[in-house]
Amino acid sequence: MILDEVLHLLPRVGAPTPLFIHLHGVGASALAMTPIADRFAQVWPQSGHLMPDGFAPSDLAPRGRQWFSMLDVTEENRPERVGAVLPRLAAFVRDAQAALGVAAPATALVGYSQGAILALEFAQAFPALVGRVVAIAGRYAALPEDAPLAVVHLVHGKEDRAVPARHAVDAATRLIALGADVTADVVPGVGHEPHPALVEAAIGHLQTFLPRRVWAQALADAPLMATRADSRALDRPVAPPAANDPA
Repeated sequence: MILDEVLHLLPRVGAPTPLFIHLHGVGASALAMTPIADRFAQVWPQSGHLMPDGFAPSDLAPRGRQWFSMLDVTEENRPERVGAVLPRLAAFVRDAQAALGVAAPATALVGYSQGAILALEFAQAFPALVGRVVAIAGRYAALPEDAPLAVVHLVHGKEDRAVPARHAVDAATRLIALGADVTADVVPGVGHEPHPALVEAAIGHLQTFLPRRVWAQALADAPLMATRADSRALDRPVAPPAANDPA
């Protein structure tokens, strides 16, 4: 059972919805994501949260974990390293969705730092498995060429020196150009950390952002409305159109 293998937080009764899968930063562990999971659970009491450990021992911290090696990492080899672990993460996501009865649109990946890199690239490689991505202090391994189906929420500290905030700006610019659903916040006074201000910014967008496809469907389903009101339906009559009014 997948719940025996990972740190988790689930509602007491019923299936979780939505399901958040939290991916920690390099050199940390699943425990590092529990403050975010706890805060999300306060906002969404019926939500579920899975916090797996990174797939390998960390190269940088003796007791930490990592998703991919940071030794001699470069702009050129980072995409390959990330891509190599995405199928394993996809298997985990599928197993979690099956075990908990949660559909892909109700599944969100929440990643911090290296975990955010993994989350962003996962949405590109496995678009049918995730509905939303929250990337905290992260970046793409390589800027995407195609718009993800998932809604992407980027939150970043302006004073981040480990992963400069320009990566969030560049990602948002590219995603907007591709026609993707994206929000981006760069918060002054915050460095490279899962700061509460970043978490609250993400929560705000998760609560309020309406994806374009949902808005388009709402417009398609809406009945046609008259463009001119009938004065008999108003509290006071309106003046009739002028004789030369083409309407």
